Amino acid sequence: MQLKKLTITALFITIGVLSAHLVYIPVVVAKCFPMQHAINILLAVLLGTRYSVSGAFSISLLRNLLGTGSLLAFPGSMIGAALSGYLYKKTGSIYGAILGEVFGTGILGAFVAYPVAKYILASDAGAFVFVVPFLISTLGGSIIAFAIYQTPIRNLFVKYANHRR
Repeated sequence: MQLKKLTITALFITIGVLSAHLVYIPVVVAKCFPMQHAINILLAVLLGTRYSVSGAFSISLLRNLLGTGSLLAFPGSMIGAALSGYLYKKTGSIYGAILGEVFGTGILGAFVAYPVAKYILASDAGAFVFVVPFLISTLGGSIIAFAIYQTPIRNLFVKYANHRR
């Protein structure tokens, strides 16, 4: 069963990395990536927090290595993925997962991105500069995840992931 979950996570990571250069919104020093947030939510709902955070980290790492991402992808995506998985586990609802992703990325991730931008990327952007673009990106990704979750594709992944209901 573990192998199936790892395979599904790898599939989502592949989709995240390959679509990185196709769908993103450049804002200041960040590249807002709505597909990352959709993937975070879907992995949190289908497989749980551990897989969602692992997927977020892997996508961020590979995007940075390939030059299609920035270091700001790490705090935004990983905090959102963690909170998405946590709230989904507590509520059992896609809405909980979406709320976790939006708050985790749009608010918490945006504030954690500030020291990364200031001290590692040497950017003079203020802390609040990241909140709006991160929120826009995560809201877009949340809409995409919700739409995908409503399709029969979800049933396919649930079937092969041996979902824990």
